[in-house]
Amino acid sequence: MAKIPDFNSPSVDAIYAAYEMKQDDGFRPHMGASIVGRECDREVWSIFRWITTSHHNGRLLRLFDTGNHAEPRMVADIRATGAQCMDTDPETGRQFRVEAHGGHFGGSMDGIAKGLKEAPEKWHVTEFKTHGEKSFLKLKKEGVEKSKREHFVQMQVYMHLTGMERAFYLAVNKNTDELYSERVNYDKEFSEREIERAGRLIHAGVPPMRITEDAAFWKCKFCDHWDNCHGGELPARNCRTCMHSTPTDTGGWICEKFNNAELDLEAQKAGCTSQRFIPDLVGGKQADMDGDNVVYEMRNGETWKDTGI
Repeated sequence: MAKIPDFNSPSVDAIYAAYEMKQDDGFRPHMGASIVGRECDREVWSIFRWITTSHHNGRLLRLFDTGNHAEPRMVADIRATGAQCMDTDPETGRQFRVEAHGGHFGGSMDGIAKGLKEAPEKWHVTEFKTHGEKSFLKLKKEGVEKSKREHFVQMQVYMHLTGMERAFYLAVNKNTDELYSERVNYDKEFSEREIERAGRLIHAGVPPMRITEDAAFWKCKFCDHWDNCHGGELPARNCRTCMHSTPTDTGGWICEKFNNAELDLEAQKAGCTSQRFIPDLVGGKQADMDGDNVVYEMRNGETWKDTGI
């Protein structure tokens, strides 16, 4: 039988396209415990302030989804050892949720477990992750705190907000299906410091310092917000990139332009005709005002007027 010649598969392309069709803007209502451990203050702030609309190709979106499918299997793996593992809150029927700073900060835990072989009497926060080969080998060599600081911070935050003193980290090598586990002790001072950092970034009205001013730094080049942070491109238009909006201590957002009107999630995403960018997000120097419009001298020498949406 003649071999069908190799070519780009319409079916594979359609599968990827289906993932892309389901993709949303990536704007989360809160600052996640899963991202506050990132090194750069400006990156964390940019995520919370909806600077850049999320857009990934279908292959990468499918890779993200692989992690979601791994979690139920890891829950089943733990239960198979005879331990108790709960991945949903019996009071809500949904994932266990924790929050701070009025709800601006928080996250959904993968679960909690008791009866683990290493410490049968202790309740543990459980955190499940998938790794590629290189990342997994680094994890085994260095441990989670050094090799995956984001994950370590995430567990510390969850322990602090639940009152638990141990976390159980279970990782899988996507190349070989090998498992790695690590118990993590609660560090009160560390977790309080990270939660305080989250609050500081939530209430920062202007972009915080970058990790570096070197636009060619490799970590910056891989950041989703490079185009705005270093490249001078304008951010997404929404209330969170507007100079008039402010997060409140009770978890909401208000618009100071309209007498501190409360902004629900839909309103924040939509913005309005009075939306004007936070000046520090514009790749230029504020030069003048034209009514409600802000005039900037851009890096390329041209003049640009922020007239809103």
